[in-house]
Amino acid sequence: MSIQVKFFASLRDKIGKSEVELSSVETTGEAWDQATDNAPRPNNVLVAINLEYARFDDPVEDGDEVAFFPPVTGG
Repeated sequence: MSIQVKFFASLRDKIGKSEVELSSVETTGEAWDQATDNAPRPNNVLVAINLEYARFDDPVEDGDEVAFFPPVTGG
């Protein structure tokens, strides 16, 4: 199993990496924990699986791309 994990915007800066490849994770929450060495999750972080919004307890499958990013704001 191979999962691509990506961090965007301020999360990329905070975590110190933009992309990680993981194996043997079952949920997006486990992907966060493994990719960040169990760093606490910011309260407002968003997650997506294959470009669709997801939750931290959603399952992931082989080949999925999991993305973590801060809320998008605009004006």
